[in-house]
Amino acid sequence: MGPGTAIGSGPGGHRVPRQYSGPPRRRDQRRPGGADLAARHRARERLPRYWFANRLLLTLSGQRPVHWMLGHTQGAAYDQLTQLAPHPSLCPPTTASATARAAARTHPARPGPRVWPPVVRHCDEFRPEPWVIEAFARIAAGDRLRALAFRLEEGADGRWRCAAIDLGHPPGSPEPP
Repeated sequence: MGPGTAIGSGPGGHRVPRQYSGPPRRRDQRRPGGADLAARHRARERLPRYWFANRLLLTLSGQRPVHWMLGHTQGAAYDQLTQLAPHPSLCPPTTASATARAAARTHPARPGPRVWPPVVRHCDEFRPEPWVIEAFARIAAGDRLRALAFRLEEGADGRWRCAAIDLGHPPGSPEPP
């Protein structure tokens, strides 16, 4: 008997060598991990809705200045962005206690609550017209999920620009519980 063989029962109860094939192999394309996952992630980030959701989040959370979006927004949307940014519910904590917690999480003897910057969890779109995208995104900010809605319009030059932004409540009003 060679490697990869096992003993099985033959007719009459005597032992007969048989080939052992191991567990069945997956043949579908939904295999987790690897280069496929990274390629799908890069392709997703190139979609206009994800590209804008990430840029808007960086601006609304105060990680980038508002003028960073100047060439990517139309006039009314830029005015909305200046009123909304930096939005307190999306800004990472910068208080002394938050800084101490962030330092504590790097020390293994003193685990503390982690301070994560906000991230885009999911973004989807609706196209009422071929040149219009109405997008909505779920933003994870700390232990809460926030909603971000925005409208993109394709210009005559083929570039997408943000035409409207909505965080779910009017600026200046108290945040809903």
